[in-house]
Amino acid sequence: MIYEGKAITVQGLEDGIVELRFDLQGESVNKFNSATLSELQAAVEAIQNNSDVKGVIVTSGKDVFIVGADITEFVNTFKLPEEDLVAGNLEANKIFNAFEDLNVPTVAAINGIALGGGLEMCLAADFRVMAASAKIGLPEVKLGIYPGFGGTVRLPRLIGVDNAIEWICGGTEQRADKALKMGAVDAVVADDKLKEGALDIIKRALSGELDYKAKRQPKLEKIKLNTIEQMMAFETSKGFVAGQAGPNYPAPVEAIKTIQKAANHGREKALEIEAAGFAKLAKTTVAASLVGLFLNDQALKHKAKQYDKQAGDVKLGAVLGAGIMGGGIAYQSAVKGTPILMKDIREEGIQLGLDEASKLLGKRVAKGRMKPEQMAKALNAIRPTMSYGDFKEVDVVVEAVVENPKVKHAVLAEVEGQVRDDAIIASNTSTISITYLAQALKRPENFCGMHFFNPVHMMPLVEVIRGEKSSEKAIATTVAYAKKMGKTPVVVNDCPGFLVNRILFPYFGGFARLINMGADFQRVDKVMEKFGWPMGPAYLMDVVGMDTGHHGRDVMAEGYPDRMADKTKTAVDVMYEANRLGQKTGKGFYAYEMDKKGKPKKVVDPETYELLKPVVLEQREFTDEEILEIMMVPLCLETVRCLEDGIVESAADADMGLIYGIGFPPFRGGALRYIDTIGVAEFVAMADKYAEFGAMYAPTEKLREMAKTGQKFFG
Repeated sequence: MIYEGKAITVQGLEDGIVELRFDLQGESVNKFNSATLSELQAAVEAIQNNSDVKGVIVTSGKDVFIVGADITEFVNTFKLPEEDLVAGNLEANKIFNAFEDLNVPTVAAINGIALGGGLEMCLAADFRVMAASAKIGLPEVKLGIYPGFGGTVRLPRLIGVDNAIEWICGGTEQRADKALKMGAVDAVVADDKLKEGALDIIKRALSGELDYKAKRQPKLEKIKLNTIEQMMAFETSKGFVAGQAGPNYPAPVEAIKTIQKAANHGREKALEIEAAGFAKLAKTTVAASLVGLFLNDQALKHKAKQYDKQAGDVKLGAVLGAGIMGGGIAYQSAVKGTPILMKDIREEGIQLGLDEASKLLGKRVAKGRMKPEQMAKALNAIRPTMSYGDFKEVDVVVEAVVENPKVKHAVLAEVEGQVRDDAIIASNTSTISITYLAQALKRPENFCGMHFFNPVHMMPLVEVIRGEKSSEKAIATTVAYAKKMGKTPVVVNDCPGFLVNRILFPYFGGFARLINMGADFQRVDKVMEKFGWPMGPAYLMDVVGMDTGHHGRDVMAEGYPDRMADKTKTAVDVMYEANRLGQKTGKGFYAYEMDKKGKPKKVVDPETYELLKPVVLEQREFTDEEILEIMMVPLCLETVRCLEDGIVESAADADMGLIYGIGFPPFRGGALRYIDTIGVAEFVAMADKYAEFGAMYAPTEKLREMAKTGQKFFG
């Protein structure tokens, strides 16, 4: 043994060839934390000091190569002063440089995945051999940063500027065949031949057949493009990437600028440029939010995993009520491998559900994401029925009939008599209390909520709602089924609107108030879209449907009369009464025309302004900032209340619910992270400016206490 640590070992294989093996103890994957980095330094020094070493292969003792840096360390690291961050990066890069500069050939043997720092480790080797099933990539832009262990320096010098920009700015994973074609790796071999392949390359390098020093040289020099070629490569890609990333995600464009600045320099100077740009991005609120988002997502997945022990196995599902929603749920279950019965009382409902499922499957085939035979298999996994014939076989039933308590009570009582005593029944309701719905059942412990968001195939969130009598097994089985369907489940406690709709309706309340005070709905949409929402509130209401919004608001008013009951006639009331229900009727705040792809496209309808005249009670002038505050304060305060009321377990759960459920701008990290970014005291002061608007704008006592003591929701 040449070197032995807790993450890395170096031992001899044959004829002076050694294996530098990553196998981080106590972890399921390899990652670059500070301990692994210092071990890499020691391992490289041990190799340097051993004159018997003739070549090095780098391997992993896990199912994956290295997943990247340890992101949990970013939170504290990114709080350091910028100059300390730069120094830290340059120190780390000395280690990779020392490995790259070894006076023997080196080969990285890539299995599973090599991402971020994992791929950067491979780039520092002279040769790379990749298992056929492996994937590589530099996903750092998804965290608001770019590669910091030499990725922006080595990759463009290996695969060319255009390809490197595509890989780094897209942050996507690349398959072995593409990596080989691009020149990012030197060979692709069968998974079980990886070590043999790496040894073969080392031996060929040692025999002189492969010139490892020539292979290494381009990575140490400037990029081989003249001034004109550089200008064309960098300027065109900057414009394109800026358009794709948008103004709220600076990392992709900064990555291009860094590669451009470093293009005419050798490795050492290029790495200094990379480190300076990396530190600048690490200090942004975007990076803080996106790193926080990643960690919240991990925490949420970990929580969902904890339920596995108590979950029943779901081999067959069922959905009651076909149509668009039922068809979407059936599609999602079938496409992820769980067969499902789809029951409706009407033939046309079943047809609508099947049409929805086949439309979604057809799109996957058209995009090449699915083979026609896979589509046929998924369609066959949806069994339409108008009777309860096979319901004794079902493990979980999702009730998705109309949002009417009486109808739901009747259907739930009926289905309970048709399923096994241990089957779980879940209601896909967006607003009706689960505890109330459970009153119709003899086995309320086997019942909970399973709220899908529309459109089901696109929205990642499922709220799993715990009623007063829901058992842990019911919750666990429903969480497991949601995960099986490829969804992210958030477990919430029962209350009107649950988590997401309870928070969304005060936001719509802010919008209604702005219209009453003379604001232009189009301007409000533009301000909120600029803030980062995928669509403004008027457009969102058109997509959700005025009838759904109208009904939801009534439920909220009844549930929270102190702050959500308002007798003032609103813009939504006017639209609802005029039967302008939004996209579903072709007219709402906007009118809708079909574009070339057959998708509804919004256009301005002058009639809207005529209809809105009676609800405009005064004419106030607003700045964009005031519009933003009037919209965001009630949403953020309701999120705070959900946390304080124990509707969710943690700030992370609340924020992830908003990001996955209603498209809260990810680069802002969620409502509670947004309050932290502004500062709790500053947020309370902002809310107090609108005290005249009543209870919806009033900070809670606990939030005022947090403001006084300087507390935060995160760390």
